[in-house]
Amino acid sequence: MEKTLKRVGVIGGVRIPFCRNNTAYADVGNFGMSVKVLGALVERYGLHGVELGEVALGAVIKHAADWNLAREALLSSGLAPTTPGITTARACGTSLDNAIIVGNKIATGQIESGIAAGSDTTSDVPIVYGERLRKRLLAINRAKGWQDKLAAATRGFSPAELKPSFPGVAEPRTGMSMGEHCEKMAREWHIDRQSQDALALESHRKLAAAYASGFMDDLVIPFRGVRRDNILRPDTSMEKLATLKPAFDRTSGHGTLTAGNSTALSDGAAAVLLASEDWATRRNLPVQAWLRDAEVAAVDFVHGEGLLMAPTVAVARLLARNGLALQDFDFYEIHEAFAAQVLCTLRAWESADYCRNRLGLSAPLGSIDPARLNVHGSSLATGHPFAATGARLVATLAKELAQKGSGRGLISVCTAGGMGVVAILER
Repeated sequence: MEKTLKRVGVIGGVRIPFCRNNTAYADVGNFGMSVKVLGALVERYGLHGVELGEVALGAVIKHAADWNLAREALLSSGLAPTTPGITTARACGTSLDNAIIVGNKIATGQIESGIAAGSDTTSDVPIVYGERLRKRLLAINRAKGWQDKLAAATRGFSPAELKPSFPGVAEPRTGMSMGEHCEKMAREWHIDRQSQDALALESHRKLAAAYASGFMDDLVIPFRGVRRDNILRPDTSMEKLATLKPAFDRTSGHGTLTAGNSTALSDGAAAVLLASEDWATRRNLPVQAWLRDAEVAAVDFVHGEGLLMAPTVAVARLLARNGLALQDFDFYEIHEAFAAQVLCTLRAWESADYCRNRLGLSAPLGSIDPARLNVHGSSLATGHPFAATGARLVATLAKELAQKGSGRGLISVCTAGGMGVVAILER
């Protein structure tokens, strides 16, 4: 018998303030941050001892011991210990992907409720040693007596074995960082420095206004003595941003990406509760918005496509499937990995050549109203703990729609590895 898909409701979400790495959360790992946001949802929605269908939680940078991060975190959150958990990763799209995973299970009737979450730290990073030292340590562990262990430890030893390897942000296929790739995109799409700085300035101003208006009061919960994102610079200006030197192209004289118009390395976590209409009604929980549809796409960045351009493809497919135009949205929550990346995306949708040759469209998708873009600021001002950003965007957009009382919103996240995750929320 054919099943009817259920509507997937976004009940609400929370996050801790995002903080620049090696500051407020320098000694807090993914586990501690994850427990905090999961526990906050439990408190807010009365979920003590409640069994949910799934907790999908991910982290991009994590220790080997965190292989079961989602399950371990939920066991300390107050949820029923019979709640399953899955640990995921799709780079910067991780927690938006988790909302899709949980949403799809709700829509098909497999579960009735679940949490999508993400946490990331660039302070508590795993440090890896080379293959020779790894094999030496294993040999020491296998050795039986102390004499054999000593021999395994000293035979052929070289101090070079002790040199550690730190996590990097370079793409394995190209050896280039995300910022270096984005510099190439900025040159291809003729995105100038002033436009990037202007977008960054707007992001800070909008986020500062969101805090001042009280919009963030129930979205951001205090943690470790921090009440708002410590990357936020409400007093910045175009003059201050103009003083910053290029961060990724320091030699050509043409670099336009700086520390001011790129996201800072940061720590943080976010989580969102999703449920079927029946489950929400039984618990007397209002639905802020409905998850209508989602799409994931990838680009061939190794052979010339822009690393962060996959959302242009994903959005085009999503619009076509839902019979919508790019202009049919009240809010656009576009992750600001770099100001240049957002501007490249917008320009690509306006380009007849790109939309025809890459997206297979007969006409460009067109422009969006700048007043509807990231209306409460985004990653340039909040920071970007990789796996946490998607849940932040879902929670923000759901509240925006709830406050408006109607409407539709588009979420777009670019990711490392040349992928893009996008979704539609509506009310």
